Formats: sequence, C-alpha cells, structure tokens
Amino acid sequence: MAQQTATPLDQMPQRVFEMVDALDVDAITALMTEDAQEVDEISRGWMRGRGAVEAYFGQVKAMIDQVHTRVSDVHAREWGDTGVVTCVIDQTYRMKGEEQRITAPTSMTLRREGGEWKIALLHSVPLPEAAGG
Repeated sequence: MAQQTATPLDQMPQRVFEMVDALDVDAITALMTEDAQEVDEISRGWMRGRGAVEAYFGQVKAMIDQVHTRVSDVHAREWGDTGVVTCVIDQTYRMKGEEQRITAPTSMTLRREGGEWKIALLHSVPLPEAAGG
C-alpha cells in the first residue's frame, strides 16, 4: 500500500497555484522533481530539469505581479507512487503594467518521493478566447 502524503493528490493544483499567486519561486521549485519538465508558453517550448524551471520562474517573477488564480474541474488519479491531476485554471495577472487573463486546461504528473508528491510534469497552455469572447 502506498504511503500517506502531506498534501492529498487532488489538492496539489490549489497548493501549487497559491504559490504561483505569491510568486514564491523557492516553494514552487521545492515541489518539483530534479528531472521535472514544464511548458514555457512564452518561448513555446519545453523546460527540462528543476534548474531550468527555477530560472524561468525567476525571469517571470521580474515581469509580472498581481497574480490571481482560480482552480476548477480537478480530477486526480493515483497508481501507487504515480499520480495525474487535471484541472482548469483561470488566471489574471499584470505583465509590464497590462492586465492579462488566461484560461488553461492543466495537467500535472506527480511522483511520490519521500512520502511527498513532487511534480514531474506541469503542462498548462492557455487556450485562445472563443470567437466573440
């Protein structure tokens, strides 16, 4: 039987995006595996490894503020020490003084390490607004 973790799998998106809203780069990267991967929506490519993700968040932190994220439609599945969580985020933030708003279906693949869920893959890509939206 799998070990109990501090944060239940289905609560991970809320926890992660509270850290994003606070622009707490150290806390975010502490939740990632060493080999974590994440989509970079700005360059439209992949970041691979905790160091690359940490550097990216450090750059983003300097460009944005007033981040507010609402997490909805959370679904979690667990297979031993592997878990997948899907959700939708609605997020607003200011980038270089201009308000931005995104809606992004998001998925996280997590791996249990030392009794804690760690993010191995974070995939969150904003969708274009619907026609007439």
